Amino acid sequence: MKAIILSAGQGRRLLPYTKSTPKCLLELSQKPFIQYQIDTLLGLGVDEIVVVVGYAATDVEQVLRKNYDSSRVRTLYNPFYEVADNLASCWMAREELHGEFMILNGDTLFEAAIIEKLIRADNYPITLASDEKPAYDDDDMKISHHQGRILRIGKKLPLEQVNAESIGAMKFSSEGATLFRDQICHDMHQPEALSRWYLSVIDELAASGNVGTISIQGLDWTELDFVHDLELARAMVSKWAEQG
Repeated sequence: MKAIILSAGQGRRLLPYTKSTPKCLLELSQKPFIQYQIDTLLGLGVDEIVVVVGYAATDVEQVLRKNYDSSRVRTLYNPFYEVADNLASCWMAREELHGEFMILNGDTLFEAAIIEKLIRADNYPITLASDEKPAYDDDDMKISHHQGRILRIGKKLPLEQVNAESIGAMKFSSEGATLFRDQICHDMHQPEALSRWYLSVIDELAASGNVGTISIQGLDWTELDFVHDLELARAMVSKWAEQG
């Protein structure tokens, strides 16, 4: 199993903390954010991790070289991180999109049980981990699904159609990898490609019935988007430490 972590962005909504430090290197209990992701993946037997870097790439690479074997954890540079959204990061990693793999957002903190559920999922070529809550806001990556099959995904879905949100973690089978890679290469030829999220590709593929979801409701996760999210993430890490 391979995991691709998308960590090219600066995280401007976390300024001033990210003025000179990329979001993925912000510390939680004296440990960079990205190490929680990588340590969880390695602990579950994921044997190849590719981190797509951009902003302050040299700093990220230095941390990874210091803490991990380069045969298992390596980086891929996205030179377009300043002018493009994360669809471009996936396009830069297109040669990695083969066989069975996972894609994880570089700003999602998750407990190991979430990744375990994702690894076991095999009902669809592409599977997204999703959570549910009473109400959804404009920043949520909203999902409309029926009995586990995703119908639509996007931030602007009509709220009456929404019954889950993506947590930024998904798995691809070999078939799903081919579908995803081919659609990315097609979409990157479009004029608006640089301003698109890679989940817009998943939304396109959902129409063919190849995208499913698994619920991780009740399990711990959080995104690191805003300053107040730092405290939520630190509290989560402290809880895990207390639980051993």
